[in-house]
Amino acid sequence: MNTTTPIPPPLRPDFAAIAKWIKPGAKILDLGCGDGALLRYLHQERHVFGYGVEIDDENVLGCLRNGINVIQNDLESGLSSFASDSFDYVILSQTLQAMKHTAEIIREMLRVGREGIVSFPNFGYWKNRVQVIRGHMPVSESLPYHWYDTPNIHLCTLGDFEALCNQCNAIILERRVMNKDRQIELLPNLMGKLAFYRFKRK
Repeated sequence: MNTTTPIPPPLRPDFAAIAKWIKPGAKILDLGCGDGALLRYLHQERHVFGYGVEIDDENVLGCLRNGINVIQNDLESGLSSFASDSFDYVILSQTLQAMKHTAEIIREMLRVGREGIVSFPNFGYWKNRVQVIRGHMPVSESLPYHWYDTPNIHLCTLGDFEALCNQCNAIILERRVMNKDRQIELLPNLMGKLAFYRFKRK
């Protein structure tokens, strides 16, 4: 009789999307890791070993409560404390749009990790476009802030991020575009809310 406790589904569908790209036993660095929920899920699902980097005091405490190894640091200061090729994957999940130095963090991800994984809300999603046409900055489930209180300073579309990867000498290995838990194949830049990219350096 199999007594193994099943792993519950993740609270966020993007966790499962990221997990599909992670090899079992991999060494992970999760940037802007929040309370460590993604790393905890990856540990359960893929038996990874890793660290989170987080600046918020409450989130750091959340990581500790979740049993996650966390380093309190500001991502804007770079990843100089990590040696090159220290990790199999460096993850930046729904944090890219809040970074001031976007290109620099992509280059640093490529330096310290063999592969990078980034997810971000797609500003090109059709409902966002409609709100802009109506004269307002978008407010939605994936972009829940108003223009005056948002931490998001560098919103982008799929095409924008792919151009950035080219500028940073990154090769895109895979792309996945989702609307909630559904993968979008047709017109992804128009119909997809969240974009996921796996890439490596040239």
